[in-house]
Amino acid sequence: MAEELTIVGKSLTKPDAFAKVSGQTKFADDLALPRMLFGRILRSPHPHARILRVDTARARALPGVLAVLTGDDLPIKFGILPVSQDEEALAREKVRYVGDPIAAVAATDEWIADEALELIEVQFQKLPQFMSIDEAISGAGEPIHGTSNVHKAVALEFGDTDEAMRSAAHVREDVVFFEGNTHLPMEQHAAVAQCAADGRLTLWTSSQTPHYVHRALGKVLELPMSRIRVIATPNGGGFGGKSDIFSHELVAAKLAIVTGRPVKITLTREEVFYAHRGRHPVLMKVKTGLTNDGRITAMQFRSFLDGGGYGSYGVASTYYTGALQATTYAIPRYRFEGVRLFTNKPPCGPKRGHGTPQPRFALETHFDKVAEELGLDPVELRRRNLPSADSRTVNWLRITSIGLEACINKVVEGSGFLERRGSMPHGRGLGFAVSSYLSGAGTAIYWNDMPHSEVQLKLDRNGGVALLCGAIDIGQGSDHILAAIVAEVLGVGLEDIQLMTADTDLTPIDLGSYSSRVTFMAGNAAKAAAEKVRAQLFEAAAKALQCDVDELVARDHRVFRRNRPEEGVPFAQAVQLAEAQGGVVTATGSYTPPKLAGPYKGSGVGPSPAYSFSAAVVEVDCDVKTGEVRVPEVWVAHDIGRAINPVLVVGQVEGSVYMALGEALMEEQTFRLGLHKFPSLLEYKSPTALEAPVMHTYLVETIDREGPFGAKEAGQGPLLPVIPAVANAVYNALGVRIDEVPITPDKVLKAMSDKSKRVGPKSTPDFEFPALIKSDVPEEWKGK
Repeated sequence: MAEELTIVGKSLTKPDAFAKVSGQTKFADDLALPRMLFGRILRSPHPHARILRVDTARARALPGVLAVLTGDDLPIKFGILPVSQDEEALAREKVRYVGDPIAAVAATDEWIADEALELIEVQFQKLPQFMSIDEAISGAGEPIHGTSNVHKAVALEFGDTDEAMRSAAHVREDVVFFEGNTHLPMEQHAAVAQCAADGRLTLWTSSQTPHYVHRALGKVLELPMSRIRVIATPNGGGFGGKSDIFSHELVAAKLAIVTGRPVKITLTREEVFYAHRGRHPVLMKVKTGLTNDGRITAMQFRSFLDGGGYGSYGVASTYYTGALQATTYAIPRYRFEGVRLFTNKPPCGPKRGHGTPQPRFALETHFDKVAEELGLDPVELRRRNLPSADSRTVNWLRITSIGLEACINKVVEGSGFLERRGSMPHGRGLGFAVSSYLSGAGTAIYWNDMPHSEVQLKLDRNGGVALLCGAIDIGQGSDHILAAIVAEVLGVGLEDIQLMTADTDLTPIDLGSYSSRVTFMAGNAAKAAAEKVRAQLFEAAAKALQCDVDELVARDHRVFRRNRPEEGVPFAQAVQLAEAQGGVVTATGSYTPPKLAGPYKGSGVGPSPAYSFSAAVVEVDCDVKTGEVRVPEVWVAHDIGRAINPVLVVGQVEGSVYMALGEALMEEQTFRLGLHKFPSLLEYKSPTALEAPVMHTYLVETIDREGPFGAKEAGQGPLLPVIPAVANAVYNALGVRIDEVPITPDKVLKAMSDKSKRVGPKSTPDFEFPALIKSDVPEEWKGK
């Protein structure tokens, strides 16, 4: 019989909550070391130019300046992905976007450092710039990298989609565009570096991936990784924007080595807008074949990604725009073609949902139009095409648990969608959409057979538990989750768990806080470690109590016999018994995802041990005079597997809704002649508390067999259905289709006055995709 859970499933307070709300948490920019210097970076004013000469003599002569670096001091290229090692800490030969770093200084204060930057003279030769997908494809001028502006092009096909389209009773094709946007965390990027007298380097940084920063420092600085320590500081928001390796981290480290003094670099808010790595602008075409009763027979999907000046995670982003279409819909035949192009804009990378909000917007608005043409309500169309639990998608992704239908039922019933949708006054409308997301990527960035997450536990004689893990809490509450899992297994309280996280000298490796993997992967590692130390305790306690190990349970700070609770020992005494028997009570746990990749090249992006599912209904109130769209109410349901801490999950879901509304209605990372149009919190429009809607949040628990205590992800997936649901609601309210985001008032007014009642792209550019990599479909799809 399953033991009753005492901590898992309870809405308890996070261990770091008081420190954060009382201002005691020390973020990277709060750190101050004796004799610390301040670093600043000179950035390119041109989007595309050759660097002819850099003269730093006047800056070096300025009193208070202790070091000046140029690209020649850091010549080794780096990048987050092994296939895209195309960045330099400081550009040497050319710059590829406004904001590309060129030189750096370390000075005794920030004002002197800023003054020194103005004294550095750089001679440029301007080059033709590529500021759009069309311009990048045209290739008129010197390519941004190598011989072409094409960074990555992929073409995959599962079964014969042309034949399936020909036999379909109904075929529809749509073209849509998703504008780029950025993460907008409260905390700007910051790093502090110190080089000790023995040459050992320590870097404190606001990062989601300290392990990969560690690797890059070793490579670029040509130092053994054993001589470098990276400590991820408490993170004031990331959303994917601190998943890359950044120039300022490498530069601060080099300046500390050169000067022998600690160096801090904190990016200004404007620099963060350029350092960016946010959502890719993506142009998409989706074509679906269906039977007359609305069953999908085939889908073809094309994506064109505007990648910016460097690779970042772009290869993965490209694959992600085509990977998850089949996790929410039973698609028997599927073709995906995608291309990422270099442009002279800040490089794009991962933002909440990494590569999947754009195709989800295309897919869910497309299906609304399909449903209307077939005379079905949009909910019924989705219900007729739901995939099954314990199945494989046409592109070989393994689905374990699936609570999508339950999510649909929750939001449809909660909002009265079917009853209200056809009876609302002009200007008011309801929209619906669904989605799914990964519980961590199944493949490591650097492919190897080692675990993706590791946890070490050490118990002390007083009953305390030290938990060491390389993961960093980026605000999602992963510290609480790890502590709760260990406390649940050992029968102690959260207050008994002492966390040590994200310190490459002290903690075992975790690949990072990205792709919604920490609860799932580090949680599984923590559970495994806790079960090992509990076994040691039980063995020692069983001897003392003269009973079988199988009779024991750990709960309420005691180890006792299940059927004779009065016979037991306090937890601390159990630790002492175990220590007397075998020495230090310690254990490690690790997690490696099952090998899930399909039998085709490119199958490494998309597989996950488990997928979450979401559904949303959004109500809009549109002003027909101004075109303004307000969102008064949202209903959202998320299949979480199991909520380790429900209040944290609700926080993640509602945060996703809030972020999605910003992307749907106002946020855009756009440029004029290479310059960002809105590089400040005042000008870059994002929702405030005044725009926050009433949210009805439903958690659906499917208790997934792969997750710790059945948990799946909640950090990114709930964002996905909200954006298309807004677009669908605007159509329901006004009868106009805005096939691009953000859905701004001018677009709404334009669509209302246009004969087509639509705003959006009409076509995709001519581009020769590579030959299709054809893959057979899984057994269950053969003959369908």
